[in-house]
Amino acid sequence: MTEHPTSHEGRQPLAARPQERARPRQEAAAAGLPSDLPAQPGGPTAPAAPGPELPAQPTGPTPPAGTDHPSAPAGAEHPDASGGTAHPGSPAGTDHPDSTAGTGRPGTADDTGHPGVPGGTGHPGAVAVAVSPQRPGGGARGGDGVARREGERLRFVGAATRRIARGIDLDEIVLGLCRATVPTFSDEILVYLRDPLPVGDERPVAPFVLRLRRTDRLRLSDLEGEELVLVPDPDPTPAAELCEVRNGGALAEVLRGVRPVFGDSAAAKTALTELLGPEHPLPGGLRAILAPLRGRRRVIGAAVFLRRPERAGFEPNDLLVAAQLATHTALGIDKAVLYGREAYIADELQRTMLPDSLPQPTGVKLASRYLPAAETARVGGDWYDAIPLPGSRVALVVGDVMGHSMTSAAIMGQLRTTAQTLAGLDLPPQEVLHHLDEQAQRLGQDRMATCMYAVYDPVSHRITVANAGHPPPILLHLGGRAEVLRVPPGAPIGVGGVDFEAVELDAPAGATLLLYTDGLVESRLRDVWTGIEQLRERLAATAQLTGPDHSPPLEALCDDVLDMLGPGDRDDDIALLAARFDGIAPSDVAYWFLEPEDAAPGRARRLARRALARWDLEELTDSVELLISEVVTNAVRYAERPVTLRLLRTDVLRCEVGDDSPQLPRQRRARDTDEGGRGLFLVNRLARRWGATRLSGGKVVWFELATRT
Repeated sequence: MTEHPTSHEGRQPLAARPQERARPRQEAAAAGLPSDLPAQPGGPTAPAAPGPELPAQPTGPTPPAGTDHPSAPAGAEHPDASGGTAHPGSPAGTDHPDSTAGTGRPGTADDTGHPGVPGGTGHPGAVAVAVSPQRPGGGARGGDGVARREGERLRFVGAATRRIARGIDLDEIVLGLCRATVPTFSDEILVYLRDPLPVGDERPVAPFVLRLRRTDRLRLSDLEGEELVLVPDPDPTPAAELCEVRNGGALAEVLRGVRPVFGDSAAAKTALTELLGPEHPLPGGLRAILAPLRGRRRVIGAAVFLRRPERAGFEPNDLLVAAQLATHTALGIDKAVLYGREAYIADELQRTMLPDSLPQPTGVKLASRYLPAAETARVGGDWYDAIPLPGSRVALVVGDVMGHSMTSAAIMGQLRTTAQTLAGLDLPPQEVLHHLDEQAQRLGQDRMATCMYAVYDPVSHRITVANAGHPPPILLHLGGRAEVLRVPPGAPIGVGGVDFEAVELDAPAGATLLLYTDGLVESRLRDVWTGIEQLRERLAATAQLTGPDHSPPLEALCDDVLDMLGPGDRDDDIALLAARFDGIAPSDVAYWFLEPEDAAPGRARRLARRALARWDLEELTDSVELLISEVVTNAVRYAERPVTLRLLRTDVLRCEVGDDSPQLPRQRRARDTDEGGRGLFLVNRLARRWGATRLSGGKVVWFELATRT
């Protein structure tokens, strides 16, 4: 088994052999590869792909027909055509063994970028290099060898560029370059990239710094017999991690020239020493190539290809190979950086469209999950939300905008903001969906979405649900029974001209409501109703594990639900919202109606004092009486119908005062001569939290006080 390198000592450049020019093209055409990679008369030209143009190579005299090495006498050392070591004293006319002897077929290129690289040496990652004698004076066979070498060079470039092009992110592209070139093209490669990498039209950051991104190296190890094996080197030669490119320096001049250069010139040696550092040895002769990596607008790095002294040096045509590899790598890195920026923007957009954290309102616990459709499509139109409402209620929202584009995410953000605004007005669920439908029509044609809007009241232990074409929710009871709630399906948002219907259902304490998007239950492998039934069974099975008297933990329940997804079930993004209903016990609620008269504040103080004594919270009596007196006084001043007063005891004491006036109170700084205007100032100083919410029939002013632990 043999390796076919791309370098051959003692050969004339291809441009100097006009009688052999047509054969690489014929072999390239037979292999389906471009025929313009080998050098043309007058010097090699740049590859067809975008990249730097290389300088013309000197042409030599045309050797006589039938001679492969015009300057080598019979019996002199000649480098092996297969890349092995040269054998002295080979007699003229000795039959030259085929480079693929023992394999039964010539070496071929595969997608790894290693043309004709055989295996079977018994060592992982090892590549065998057979030692075979060189036939001098090859005549026609020598011409066939050149054509074969050029065909292998073409196949190598094709396989290597395919491997580089398969990468999506930066690391995959750099890894593809390293794995494609070592050991077929070089024994060691070092890839330096600009730090930081500019994106698109961004202006590069000064100073110009190159950072070593990756290095791959293999070493030769002697084995029994006549083979040399390339195995991974556990101790790579040290190279500089960072290199600052000095203006006017040798490295800056080479990078500015864009073309790959051999490392034997004085300028190239100085540039390589500046890049790799003085501790990294440089091989002599044509065994080093420095290839700048130029993207669409600027140089973004450099690649260094090195060969060991045991191996034949590079040929002039190898500069074309290095230029092709550098060009494809640089363009791939440019695309990867742009893709990474777009993925970052998509992630940030999706993250800002979804809530950073869920509220923890009284009487309900919440958990959520969001999964994109795929790593390459991180933006979607699914969303969820939990919005606290007056009276300790909470609105639960899950929606799904059609599509997975940035437009879908933008529409989703507008609909979510609209839903939050409508929820703040305390509109009924069916009215919220109606206004969302109108908003979707204003956004443009074909702006369609599905939505589920539910309002949970922990005091009455009831939930009101309205649906706009969304999959129905599932209620998991405390005993382990899971049921699909019968909610009118409704039409999707954006259709227009339809009415939405709301239903009111029981929400017993300990039950769990699961709202989700269709990506959880629908895929190419199953329809939506089959998926809903599987989800219901999965919830029931999970609840059985915790027993009939305990509800499963919400976070673990969400993870277990997502585990039901198979490899082919991720056709759409998924939004999941789980709510555990704890409720507020009737014994922890006190509710009264007060007539809008001057005696209302005094009556409110007496009622609050009795409730606090019943709850064993007498230490809060003075603060509660003072704050209730101020808030009820403001309500009585503007109300025309009875004022409501409600006290709720949970982990805090919450007081709510409602009236029929839509005007919200505002805190202001009272002057020394003012007789009023200090009520809300006292509320702000003494209460833990306070607020005012406008309702469809008035407003509610509330405050909270911390209770003893």
